[in-house]
Amino acid sequence: MKKYKVNKTYQQINEKIKSGDVVVMTAEEIIDLVRKEGAEEAARLVDVVTTGTFAPMCSSGAIINFGHSVPTIKASRVWLNNVPAYGGLAAVDCYIGATEPCEDDPLNKVYPGEFNYGGGHVIQDLVAGNTVHLKVSAYGTDCYPAQEMEKEITLRKLPQATLCNPRNAYQNYNCAINLSNKTIYTYMGALKPNAGNANYCSAGQLSPLFNDPYYMTIGLGTRIFLGGGEGYVVWHGTQHKPSVRRSRRGVPLTPAGTLWVMGDLKKMNPKWLMGLSIQGYGCSLAVGLGVPIPLLNEKIARFTAISDEELSTQIVDYAHDYPNGVAKNYGRVSYAELKSGSIRLNGKDVPTVPLSSVVRAREIAGILKRKISQGKFLLGEPQFTLPS
Repeated sequence: MKKYKVNKTYQQINEKIKSGDVVVMTAEEIIDLVRKEGAEEAARLVDVVTTGTFAPMCSSGAIINFGHSVPTIKASRVWLNNVPAYGGLAAVDCYIGATEPCEDDPLNKVYPGEFNYGGGHVIQDLVAGNTVHLKVSAYGTDCYPAQEMEKEITLRKLPQATLCNPRNAYQNYNCAINLSNKTIYTYMGALKPNAGNANYCSAGQLSPLFNDPYYMTIGLGTRIFLGGGEGYVVWHGTQHKPSVRRSRRGVPLTPAGTLWVMGDLKKMNPKWLMGLSIQGYGCSLAVGLGVPIPLLNEKIARFTAISDEELSTQIVDYAHDYPNGVAKNYGRVSYAELKSGSIRLNGKDVPTVPLSSVVRAREIAGILKRKISQGKFLLGEPQFTLPS
């Protein structure tokens, strides 16, 4: 077992949070300190580094208990504002997925489809306190005889509502281009022909899993900022791929780790959970998520000091290669270059388009910093960390 010159525990850091003696920096602020003082001294001086990201996270949704009717009902099919929800959980439980479109949406029949309303919008409406129309159909049983139910619901009056997102906070993702001769519409946004733009989706140096690339502090029970409230990491997310090729700094060169997160929807804020309409693709949900990283030792401090110049991603063609499963890229580009507004590709300048908001990510990191500094947010020690 490696011996570190700095050794802290979660308990020690939480005691400092309670006493008001904790030192917290954001993932951007720690970079200069490590460069100036070194990772060992930074780990001695700073207790927690806060991160943040705000971006479309399609693999999101909410488990909702809408309460029994009289006579009672066992839901077979469920709609929320005419958006289908999955009713195969229990009598009055359902799951509304962020990407589920409205029942009568024309989809891509009128191409490119607008996808004006879907599951992500339902979640935002609920969190905003708006009334949502619930419709339920059932086949009827002796114990649950009702076959239909309709009512207006609000989040405040629901017995229970839990945000349950099976895949969030992707650790690196592709930079998308289109090498065909026509505009295409993807989950990475509209891509102009002949590499007319390059779209990317990451907060870079603020992004949670870039700051703990081997998940040394993140796992089951990690307390996080989620949707404007508090949530937890409950498992590794779907498509979690920690064994990909990495740089010497531990940066995955392709999409890698993901988080499965949950939290009380009733305590969240529509500013940090926003329904999205992605032209020609579908509906989604923009999720605000932030992870506090305890500086238990100098190795973790060194990881948190990663900068946009040291972080890079691959450039992938979404016209032919991606939809056909062709493992090919057209070079690598740093997040500093992506955030500059243009990259150089095949001898020409290509404008870059972020799907994630660095401004919002910075705000989340700042909110977490303030809450921890004020003793209002304790660290959750993971029962075990994510597979690495």
